Amino acid sequence: MKTKPDLSFWKLWNLSFGFFGVQIAYALQSANISRIFATLGADPHDLSYFWILPPLMGILVQPIVGTLSDKTWTRFGRRIPYLFIGAAAAVVVMCLLPNAGSFGMAVSTAMIFGLFALMFLDTSINMAMQPFKMLVGDMVNEKQKAKAYSIQSFLCNAGSLVGYVFPFVFTAIGIANTAPSGVVPDSVIYSFYIGAAILILCVIYTTLKVKEWNPKEYAEYNAVSEVKEESANWITLLKNAPATFWKVGLVQFFCWAAFMYMWTYTNGTIADTVWGTTDVASAGYQEAGNWVGVLFAVQAIGSVIWAAILPQFKNVKFAYALSLVLGGIGFAMVPFIHDQYLLFIPFILIGFAWAAMLAMPFALVTNALQGYGHMGVYLGLFNGTICLPQIIAAAFGGVVLSMVGSAQRNMMIIAGVLLVIGAICVFFIHEKKKLQASN
Repeated sequence: MKTKPDLSFWKLWNLSFGFFGVQIAYALQSANISRIFATLGADPHDLSYFWILPPLMGILVQPIVGTLSDKTWTRFGRRIPYLFIGAAAAVVVMCLLPNAGSFGMAVSTAMIFGLFALMFLDTSINMAMQPFKMLVGDMVNEKQKAKAYSIQSFLCNAGSLVGYVFPFVFTAIGIANTAPSGVVPDSVIYSFYIGAAILILCVIYTTLKVKEWNPKEYAEYNAVSEVKEESANWITLLKNAPATFWKVGLVQFFCWAAFMYMWTYTNGTIADTVWGTTDVASAGYQEAGNWVGVLFAVQAIGSVIWAAILPQFKNVKFAYALSLVLGGIGFAMVPFIHDQYLLFIPFILIGFAWAAMLAMPFALVTNALQGYGHMGVYLGLFNGTICLPQIIAAAFGGVVLSMVGSAQRNMMIIAGVLLVIGAICVFFIHEKKKLQASN
C-alpha cells in the first residue's frame, strides 16, 4: 500500500472550503426553524416535533450517500457529484422555506408547506455535507487527519458565525424584522436568500479545485480492492465495526440530544428571560430571535477559540470530557441570566463543547476504521449517532417540556445534564493501537 502524500495547507483547505457554505445553510436552519414555525402558529409543546425531520433525513440520506458514493466513479469524482447535486437542491429550497407564510395559505397549509420544504432542505444539506467528511477520509493521511478536520471545524464555525448573524445584521441596516401575523419577517427571508447564494459559490469553488483519485489510485492508497468496497452490507459492516465506533456513539447520543433542545427552545427561552414575552407576534419575540443568532455566533467564536486550545491537551479523553462539562455548565447558566450581553458567557462555554463534538468523534472513529474499508458507508452509518439522539430527543421534547413545568428555559438545564452524562461516557472509550480489518 502506498502512503498517502502530505497535502499542502491550501489543498487541505480546498477539500473542505465548500463546507463553509453548507454550514451557513445549516446555521440558518438551526437558528430559525423554531422561530419560523412559531411565527406560523405552532404551539411551543409541538415545536420539537418539527425538529424530527432534520435528523431523520440525515439518518436516511447520509448512509445512502456514503454507500452510493463508495461505488461511484465519474470524471467529476467520487464524492463531488453528490456534493454538487445536494447543494443545488438546497439553494432552491432555501428560497422557498422562509416564504411558507407569504403565499396567502391557511395556517395549517402554510405549516405543511413549511414541513415539506424543511424535509427537502435537510435532505439536500445532508447530501452536500457528508461528502466533505468522506473526502478527508479518502485523501488525507493519518498524520494530517487531525489538521484536516481542524480546518473543517474552523470553516464549519466560520460558516455558522455568518449564518447566525445574518438576520441581526439585516435588521440593523433597516430590513423589516416584523411582519403580519403568520408571516416570516424579511430579515429572515433575505438571510436565506444570501445564504443560498454563498452556498452554491463555495461548492463550485470546491468542485473546481479538488481532483479526486481514480479507482486505481484510491485502491493503492487505501489498500482496499474495488471488489471489497462493494461486497458488504450495512448490517455486516456494523457487526464488524470497531468498539470505538460504538463507544464514541454513546457519547454522541447525550451530546446531540442536548443540542437538539438548545436549537428547539433557545428562542423561547431568551424571549422569556430577557425580553419578558412569549407572544410570537411581538417585536420583542422577533428581537429575541435575532439575538439568538448572535448568541449562536458567540458560541461559534467560543468553538473556534477552544478548537485551537484542544490540541494542547495531552490526554484526549480528558480534553473531550472537560469540554462537555464546560458546555453543560453553560447550558445550566442560561435560565438564570436576564441580561442579553451576559449571556455571552454561557454560550462561549457551550461553544467549547461544540468544538469537541465537531473534531474529536470523527478523528477517533476514522483512525479506528483504518484498514476496514468502506469509509464512506461507515461515516454515513456513524452519522446515525448524530441523528438518532436528535430524533429521540425531538420525539419526547414536548413530554419533557411538560414535565419541567412547560417553561422552555428549563430545557436548558436538561441539556446541561445530558452533556455531563456524555462527559462521563467519554471514559468508556479505549482506542486500540492495532486494528484488524473486517472480512
